[in-house]
Amino acid sequence: MKRRVVITGGGIISALGSEWREIFGNLKAGKNFVRYMEDWDKYKQMNTRLAAPVDFVMPAYPRQKTRGMGRVAQLATAAADDALRLAGLNGSPELAGGRAGVAFGSSSGSIDSVMDFYTMIALQDMKKIKSTTYIKLMPQTCAANIEIFYGLTGRLITTNTACTAGSLAIGLAYEAIKYGMQDIMIAGGSDELSELNSAVFDTLFATSTKNGTPQMTPSAYDKNRDGLVVGEGSGALILEEYEHAVKRGAVIYAEIAGFGTNTDGVHLTNPNSVTMARAMSLALEDAALDPNRIGYVNTHGTATNLGDVAESQATYDIFKRAVPVSTIKNYIGHTLGACGAIEAWITVNMMREKWFAPNINLTELDPRCGPLDYITGDGRGIDTEYAMSNNFAFGGINTSLIFRRI
Repeated sequence: MKRRVVITGGGIISALGSEWREIFGNLKAGKNFVRYMEDWDKYKQMNTRLAAPVDFVMPAYPRQKTRGMGRVAQLATAAADDALRLAGLNGSPELAGGRAGVAFGSSSGSIDSVMDFYTMIALQDMKKIKSTTYIKLMPQTCAANIEIFYGLTGRLITTNTACTAGSLAIGLAYEAIKYGMQDIMIAGGSDELSELNSAVFDTLFATSTKNGTPQMTPSAYDKNRDGLVVGEGSGALILEEYEHAVKRGAVIYAEIAGFGTNTDGVHLTNPNSVTMARAMSLALEDAALDPNRIGYVNTHGTATNLGDVAESQATYDIFKRAVPVSTIKNYIGHTLGACGAIEAWITVNMMREKWFAPNINLTELDPRCGPLDYITGDGRGIDTEYAMSNNFAFGGINTSLIFRRI
């Protein structure tokens, strides 16, 4: 028997803020958080100098619980802690009962630990290698640290799938509960800022080089966009079986109505509009929902030349109408493994507010983009029962989530 899955908590660490009222205010104000990174001037051959860092200080948790955490896992744990607190589950004995698990991902572990191992090989000196060095850089560092931090004994799913890490984690956690394997899941994604992440996209000529006007970029769907900006942060959702949540009197923020994921099978970095559209179609099929019931789509919206066109055309292919859309990346850049979870929680809250953020920095639509309703200006008041959030990643990994307001 398939079970209903609801969201009973959420937490975000982002340049937009951590508390919803602060995030909502910054979205309403149309604030862009991209900065010029002066420290990157030393990399003469790197074109971009732009990023969206987070002013984050790790809470004063017991050291024995955090000594194996690099920044990426610290961000993940802080977001999970906020989410559990909001859900009323922080400290609950249920977390250790075997019916609560974690699904969490990132693009990679912490870069500092990678550099420590590099130093060992380059200098033949192990003085920087500690017992926790590998723990901080291992692919499953976010999920494993959260599991240990809360004493979880249920399932652990790690989704190290770059830009879909957060959304794929939510989707797989949803399925674990839907099909009876778990009752509660902490799900999300995280990534720390590194010039190495920007360099990856820089080599593909996919980064914005509007270094003199950081507030004007990224500008997804705009004719004059010139690429993405890398950000950082973390997002976590608490997913719970519906009857379980009702029985304990939990506040329900939304229901996960549908999830779709697939792969392109063609190219490691170039987007594929056909399989993008298929991922959305799979989510709609899972939700048994007509596309006309979706009142808003939170797009991946990276501001890359090929990505924006492929995604917008795929979205139109599914909806066959000018469905309202906007992207959060124009505010805080591309938070990589965190973006799917950050955008999911923001989408849920915007749906509850019956207001959706505009595409800031969009002044002249690229005529190659699909004929969608690109929200601009002061945002849009929309009263909708359903909203969709989509993400697409290197490796041709596509995800689509559908949320229902209840």
